[in-house]
Amino acid sequence: MEMIHTIGRRKASVARLYMRKGKGRIFVNGRDYTDYFPQIHIQAGLLDPFKVVELDPKLYDLKIRVNGGGFKGQAEAIRLAIARALVQLNEDYRRVLKEHKLLTRDAREVERKKYGKPKARKSFQFSKR
Repeated sequence: MEMIHTIGRRKASVARLYMRKGKGRIFVNGRDYTDYFPQIHIQAGLLDPFKVVELDPKLYDLKIRVNGGGFKGQAEAIRLAIARALVQLNEDYRRVLKEHKLLTRDAREVERKKYGKPKARKSFQFSKR
């Protein structure tokens, strides 16, 4: 295994992941992932694919470039990219990751604002008389 390259998307975020054998360093946009995502529940969510397949994340170095969206969308895009990389690493992981819905691309996007309305669906107050 030299290097695995995968892409994950969520909302407006796109994450490009480069995975290789290493010492377990995870860098997001040149910073350690614990600095980039200070929330502990978000950090735990990133490593879910490793927990599901019972693989130690300290065996691989991850270099991730992510842009667009907010921190939650970026974290979920990274999670999808990691799951896809693990499938490329070993095809046997596909079934387990699929059962935990980690290989499913969440296609929900923000709906555009329509003219004549204050938001996408909200309407101004209606008066009958």
